[in-house]
Amino acid sequence: MPNLNSPVHILLVEDNPADVRLAQEAFKDIKMDHQLHVVKDGVEAMEYLYRQGEFQNAQRPDLILLDLNLPRKNGHEVLKEVKEDDRFFLIPVIVLTTSRASLDILKAYKLHANSYIVKPIDIDGFWAIAKSVESFWLNISTLPNIQEPIEGKPEI
Repeated sequence: MPNLNSPVHILLVEDNPADVRLAQEAFKDIKMDHQLHVVKDGVEAMEYLYRQGEFQNAQRPDLILLDLNLPRKNGHEVLKEVKEDDRFFLIPVIVLTTSRASLDILKAYKLHANSYIVKPIDIDGFWAIAKSVESFWLNISTLPNIQEPIEGKPEI
């Protein structure tokens, strides 16, 4: 479980500035101490996770909100890389995208997405998502403490 004395770090991977603003506004209303970090494409998402370039001091996210339709590296590619890396595979990834395509949904779950949400078009919809994320992922679920690197996947 993340350290209760520090904020929950949420990484939003989103290239649409309007959707970023909506998400930022919606997440301002959640009560749990959190920080919403934003990157604008799949390459930046991986640089953030690997703490490269401008993200050398980035906090490891406790939760990732991932758009699929991203420039430079799409969301499916990011999801695959995250879930194949022993350092990141435990981070819950919620796909948050406009696509309702069955193939996108199936592919996301096949790549081990933890959830798939079709992106709303207004602030009320984003507010509902923020409240749901807070309720389920930050209050009901117990997230692993992943601030320290994990060597190898746990045996099942």
